[in-house]
Amino acid sequence: MTFKEKIISVLDQALIERPSVFLIDLKITDAFKVIVNLDGDNGVALQDCIDISRAIDANLDREEQDFSLEVASVGVGSPLIMVRQYKKNVGRTLIVKLASETIEAELVEANDNFIILSWKAREPKKLGKGKETVQKTQEIPYTEIKEAIVTVTF
Repeated sequence: MTFKEKIISVLDQALIERPSVFLIDLKITDAFKVIVNLDGDNGVALQDCIDISRAIDANLDREEQDFSLEVASVGVGSPLIMVRQYKKNVGRTLIVKLASETIEAELVEANDNFIILSWKAREPKKLGKGKETVQKTQEIPYTEIKEAIVTVTF
């Protein structure tokens, strides 16, 4: 079993014990620095990171392979990668980059195939001069999304 396979096995076991926490990214550098990025349905607590770190550290032998370990939650402003992340952010505002445009809108629905965004836009009136505010809704398949980031408002 390779070093990476051992880490994946230990990590899978540790995540089974925490069903609301899930793996976003696992990197192992040439210098054997292990970087684990997590997200959770209800966020990731510091204790989750500590527990995952301890589980990895306790189940791997540093005599066999010396390594450094970093376990963290995805940061604010990190792009959404998994469908599960979209589902947990329903009701929040996203900036979604598509091939032809960028949309800032509320995520009103996320399922396994697409998301639905809703926003208000100013458009020319159909009759007469001036503009009017209209409610727009768009269904976007995940395959068309280049990047999506949750906006943070204060």
